[in-house]
Amino acid sequence: MNVVFRNARIFDGSGAAAFAGEIRVEGNRITEVARAPHTVSSHDARVFDCTHHVVMPGLVEPHAHITWPTSVEKFVPGMYLPPEELALTAARNARILLDHGFTSAYSAGALSKSLEISLNAHIVSGGMPGPRLIPSSVEREPPNETDLDPGKVEGNQRGPDGMRSFVKACAELGAKAVKFLISGESALKPGASHELLYDAEELMAAGEQARESNVWLTGHAHGAEAVKIGVRSGFRVLYHCTYADDEGLDLLESRKHELFVAPTIGIIQATLDANPPPHFDMSHMKADAAIVLEHQKALVPKLRARGIRLLPGGDYGFPFNPNGRNARDLELWVRHFGYTPLEVLQAATELGGQIMGMGDELGLIKPGYLADLLMIKGDPTEDVTVLQDKHNISLIMKDGQLYKTPEARP
Repeated sequence: MNVVFRNARIFDGSGAAAFAGEIRVEGNRITEVARAPHTVSSHDARVFDCTHHVVMPGLVEPHAHITWPTSVEKFVPGMYLPPEELALTAARNARILLDHGFTSAYSAGALSKSLEISLNAHIVSGGMPGPRLIPSSVEREPPNETDLDPGKVEGNQRGPDGMRSFVKACAELGAKAVKFLISGESALKPGASHELLYDAEELMAAGEQARESNVWLTGHAHGAEAVKIGVRSGFRVLYHCTYADDEGLDLLESRKHELFVAPTIGIIQATLDANPPPHFDMSHMKADAAIVLEHQKALVPKLRARGIRLLPGGDYGFPFNPNGRNARDLELWVRHFGYTPLEVLQAATELGGQIMGMGDELGLIKPGYLADLLMIKGDPTEDVTVLQDKHNISLIMKDGQLYKTPEARP
């Protein structure tokens, strides 16, 4: 199928200002991009008039929790669901992400060993709607005793051999990313963000096995030592990095072409905004979130100054931070981190293509790139909040296939 977008304002993902122009798609690739007054060929193509719209690359969610139960369509008070219900909920969440313009997602951990892997196979085959997905297996973490415990890995061994065994098993299941909680989480246990859950020898072994098994390591790392051990062990993605010290910043900078950092502001703001029922006391969580927010507001400018690739993505899927609200992160980056709309959109598109391992063909509107495109009513390059309403997304194209058009809206 050939498609032409005419009379568009084009944000190409590079961070440059939007421009008037046209786009031609043939099959699953962009073949022509023309700046007005130049035009593209409309021969044998379906033409969409994009007047009053911006056409941009599909969004990338780099901290996806598709198996986390709560979404904008369905509230779940905790984290546990029976296996059958969890599978159906994950399928719903995958569709919800696509409905909201996220054509790609990098998993930050799952509630099941193999569910995301099976889900991804169905998405790839066309059996169900969802984003391009880097699937993960279950998170490698010690359990906690709160209502928000996302589960545990049964039969986990400690020590370097246990880490190698876990990473190898995840890879053999078909996971492409393997998640470790390098540090604890103070929102759930006071002071835990500064605790190391694994020692250096264990995580170095995990890194060695990840390279041997050709998978990426993803780490939850708040504390200063957690950040440093994550970098040294070869983790590709580090979430939070809240208390990174100068030595940690130097290490991150030394690997800036190999790794990504995602501060994960969405869950922090959601915690501060939450209005829980009387039986659920979030006072400690709110106090911790206020501390984390101030640290991240100081941290992000330092990371940016060092050229470290920073990505939005806010831990969506918790009861007070549902899947489907993901685009709120873009607004929070403008509000708290001083990003311009153009800058945060670049992080969510061009850098998003890079975290997917497809930076040479995903995340930009450029000839030869994959046709993951959105047609947005309004101008997100001036006001990113327009992306929070799925009804402002008039058209969604993923891999050259029209998922949503102005004539038929899911």
